Amino acid sequence: MHKFKVTFYPDNKAVEVAKDATILSAAISCGVYIKSDCGGDGVCGRCKVILKKGKVLTQSTGIIDAQERKHNIYLACLTTVHSDLEVEVPVESRMEMHSGFQGIYSASEEVESREAVLSDKIFKHSPLATKLYLELPRPDLNDSLSDLDRLFRGIRKAQGLPVMQTGLSNIRQLGELLRDSDWKITVTLGKRNDTVEIVLVEPGDTSNKNFGFCFDIGTTTISGQLVDLNTKKISGTRVTYNKQASFGSDVITRIIYARQEEGMEKLHAAVTQTMNQIIKELTLEHSVDLNDVTCIVCTGNTTMIHLLLRVDPTYIRREPYVPTANFLPVLRASEAGIIINPRGLLSCVPGVSSYVGGDATSGVLSSGLYKERDLSILIDIGTNGEIALGNKDFLVACAASAGPAFEGSGVKCGMRASSGAIQKVKINPEDFSLELSTIADTRPTGICGSGYIDLIASLFTVGVMDRSGKIRIAEHKRIREGESGKEFVVVFKEDSGSGEDIVITEADIENIKRAKAAIYSASAVLIKHMDFKIKDVKKIFIAGGFGTSLDIDSAIKIGLLPDLERKRFFFIGNSALAGARQMLLSAEAARISEELARKITYFELSVDAGYMDEYMAALFFPHTDLDRFSSAEGRRS
Repeated sequence: MHKFKVTFYPDNKAVEVAKDATILSAAISCGVYIKSDCGGDGVCGRCKVILKKGKVLTQSTGIIDAQERKHNIYLACLTTVHSDLEVEVPVESRMEMHSGFQGIYSASEEVESREAVLSDKIFKHSPLATKLYLELPRPDLNDSLSDLDRLFRGIRKAQGLPVMQTGLSNIRQLGELLRDSDWKITVTLGKRNDTVEIVLVEPGDTSNKNFGFCFDIGTTTISGQLVDLNTKKISGTRVTYNKQASFGSDVITRIIYARQEEGMEKLHAAVTQTMNQIIKELTLEHSVDLNDVTCIVCTGNTTMIHLLLRVDPTYIRREPYVPTANFLPVLRASEAGIIINPRGLLSCVPGVSSYVGGDATSGVLSSGLYKERDLSILIDIGTNGEIALGNKDFLVACAASAGPAFEGSGVKCGMRASSGAIQKVKINPEDFSLELSTIADTRPTGICGSGYIDLIASLFTVGVMDRSGKIRIAEHKRIREGESGKEFVVVFKEDSGSGEDIVITEADIENIKRAKAAIYSASAVLIKHMDFKIKDVKKIFIAGGFGTSLDIDSAIKIGLLPDLERKRFFFIGNSALAGARQMLLSAEAARISEELARKITYFELSVDAGYMDEYMAALFFPHTDLDRFSSAEGRRS
């Protein structure tokens, strides 16, 4: 097979590619990112490049006029390599990749392995995109099928697929590609709703190189995983803050901002630039060619998915609170500005309503709540927390606006669950000395969600903090006046990894108190609305972006979780990301997720007459009604 060198300017990057590879795919392989909104179909006209030297074959299109052709301007997606090339990418065709993003963390192996257990336990392996190697018989006078029909026949013989389609750009390149490759090719097959699409045809056998990404786009954080679609192995995980937070900390403020001039574009760019950076880092780290990334599955609340796709979210916040779409067709990733294989697919987990989105569907799927015989509840603790109650017979869900405190944002020394985050705390009642552990056992640099839960529970237990959240001890070396009231020094600067004191302030405690009240009261009201009592719930699945563990006793002690037997609780990590990965790896999981999204009944908390009373009662540690939390007073249930 002939290979040619393609050099791109002004980057001065070069790559070797096979004959008949497009200039666009060559650019992606060497880290030169060219705009291609149409995914390589030759209709958007944004991938114009200038050929400085070499021989190419291009498809005729009305997008390139005679004057441009005279100056050697071509569409990168419709132009194939037939010699060594020198190509200039003009400024208007470049897609900038912002490097140096701060706060992108690798998840710990323990977190990855826990979520992998959720992802791979039951569903048949059938990825969103698969690669199939074929050796097609050459045509002759006795077998004169067209090239396309010959390809369809080969696929049907190998996999028995009844319905297939492909794009015009693939058909245009098919004749020469088949003959140049000696009829030995690899086809990428994508599941697009009820149809199987021939996404890509490549020369030779590339079937062992097939990767996908799954993303959980949260209000406060974005998590992404690179997955080998052949082996189901998670190659790596990255977590970072959602840069949309600079436009508002919650979905309502972002919906309002989206209505401003260029607001939608800024919100969309904040998400896609972060996703593209995660994709870039993980593919570079694991030596994966972006052309071998064939599909992505995204989950998130309804607003986040609308902003990802540049769909107007205005009516999510206006009565009767109807989103533009809960169920979305499988799209090209390039249509959302995500840089993978130009023809790669993007699927979004279906949502339930304006405020219970695909992340709730993902959580119900991955936790297995929908198969439980006994009454069970899933509590996903995040900025836009979701609670789902039910079993194999029924499912009902609501949303609780908890704020970002448990995700390390909006609190003075908060951080994501990453290396250096304090995740466990115990205070000695004699001298207020602390025993603490950090993720990766490094010097502490901040406090993550599970650390705050432990810390507040300990402050309450040793008497530093009262039930309202006020620090009541006046004189101690760890207690001092700060900018927002009293604060407790958790780690002095000489012992911290940041060189600064790590503290918890009364304002931090207030934020966490309101967050825990929102989660607990939503759970309590939902259970009561369905005519059950809290004690009737047999399994409680706890999801969220904490550290490698969440201390259930501490969570109960502060009134975040109901006071039940500890054996009923199951901490399952990022269940939304695990569910997205299930859909990435299994068509069966994707089908069930659609069934679940249609089955889950949405309950609007704001229409419940008792919700505000329940919320106000929860604004104490652990609660106004201490009978609900007998073990928090020292008597374990």
